[in-house]
Amino acid sequence: MQQNNIAETIIGAVVVTVAVGFLAFTYLRTGSGSLSGYEVLARLPKVDGLGIGTDVRISGIKVGSVSDLVLDPKNYLVTVHMNVRSDIKLPTDSSMMITSSGILGSSYLSIAPGGDDKLIAPGGYIENTQAANSADLMSLAGRFIGGDSGKKPAAPKPQDLGAGP
Repeated sequence: MQQNNIAETIIGAVVVTVAVGFLAFTYLRTGSGSLSGYEVLARLPKVDGLGIGTDVRISGIKVGSVSDLVLDPKNYLVTVHMNVRSDIKLPTDSSMMITSSGILGSSYLSIAPGGDDKLIAPGGYIENTQAANSADLMSLAGRFIGGDSGKKPAAPKPQDLGAGP
């Protein structure tokens, strides 16, 4: 009986160790850890599909993530706080837009670096921004699938109802 308890304890410890190792590997491999870098801000009218942790990419490569989204109650613009890797220097004329990985893919922020010699300082803003149009595309698709063209159906004609002379 004593040997069964020892064997079960050893097996349990091995399972827990493997689980912790798997979680640590996943955490480090997926880039979920904190990025060392600097904060860059941008203002957008809509941030559909974005959330804290959303990727910030340049040329499809992750260079940072969204750290906060704050709504300004005066002008209803959303200030997007991004943490960008410290080895990535963004020119002041860089542009940013919300895009997605395909039709059903998740949204991310795509930055197109400009050519200016001046760089965005930590805490500085990307001025040239473009919000996503995915919500408009989805509403159009919903109308198309639902068949709602905004018109009332025509009244049936008497011959269509089977009434006749």
